[in-house]
Amino acid sequence: QVQLQESGPGLVKPSQTLSLTCTVSGGSITTNVYWSWIRQPPGKGLEWIGYIAGSGITYYSPSLKSRTSISRDTSKNQFSLQLSSVTPEDTAVYYCARVSPTQYGSRSRSWGSWGQGTQVTVSS
Repeated sequence: QVQLQESGPGLVKPSQTLSLTCTVSGGSITTNVYWSWIRQPPGKGLEWIGYIAGSGITYYSPSLKSRTSISRDTSKNQFSLQLSSVTPEDTAVYYCARVSPTQYGSRSRSWGSWGQGTQVTVSS
């Protein structure tokens, strides 16, 4: 069974770049599914940030595209998120997930395989 684990700083200062890594075990990130990043701000629903497919193709949410980069290291079976120029509005629990194309964008974490999530707070 695939397991995912997010890692990275829990506190980021405004205007800096948020960097998170997802370590995958029990499956290869070259598998042709969507290796995704999602976040959930306090009191709000899930917001899908983007994905890197098994082929290496990336997709970003239009609202975050100018600030987002998703990359991978196949030798470590990891994929990463970078979100630049953060503000307090980027404060959220950030998740990585393995989902199929039809599961991408779903409103719950019931579909696919998800990490436990990591709290990121943007504050000076």
